[in-house]
Amino acid sequence: MKWTGKRRGTIVPGQRRGHRRFAAGGIVLCAALCILTGCAARRQNQQKLRDLEFTVLDKDTVPEEFKLLIEEKKNAPFKLTYADQGQLYIAEGYGEQPTTGYSVKVTELYETEDTVCINTNLSGPEKGEETKETATFPYVVVQLEYIEKDVLFD
Repeated sequence: MKWTGKRRGTIVPGQRRGHRRFAAGGIVLCAALCILTGCAARRQNQQKLRDLEFTVLDKDTVPEEFKLLIEEKKNAPFKLTYADQGQLYIAEGYGEQPTTGYSVKVTELYETEDTVCINTNLSGPEKGEETKETATFPYVVVQLEYIEKDVLFD
C-alpha cells in the first residue's frame, strides 16, 4: 500500500463524504420512478372503453386523395389515417408480398380514453391454395365515424 499522506476515512476540507454515491443513487431512483409511473399511466389509459363500429372498404370506395397516398406507400409496410367529411379512415398495409393469396384482417378496433386502437393481421395463402408468382401489396382500409383521438396501431 502506497502512502498518500491521507489517512483512510479522513475528510479533506472541501470534500463531501458520500456525495457522489448519493447523487448517483438519486439519479437511478428518479429514472426508475419516471419509468415505472410512465408505464402505469400508459396501461391505465389504454383500457378499452368500447368496441367501435367500422366498415372495411373495397379499394374502389376509398376516397381518391387517400387512395393516392396509399398507392405511394404500398411497397413498404405502412400505417395511415385520413379524415374527411366527418369520417375517419384508417389503413394498414404489409408491403410487397411475393405471391397472390395474402389478405389483411382487422382483429380489433376499439376506443380508449386517449386513443383509437386498431389491430390487424396478415394472412398468407392457405396450404394447397393456388397462387401466382406475382408481387402483391395487401392492405386494409376501414371507415368509421370521426373521433378526435390519436390512432394507435397494435
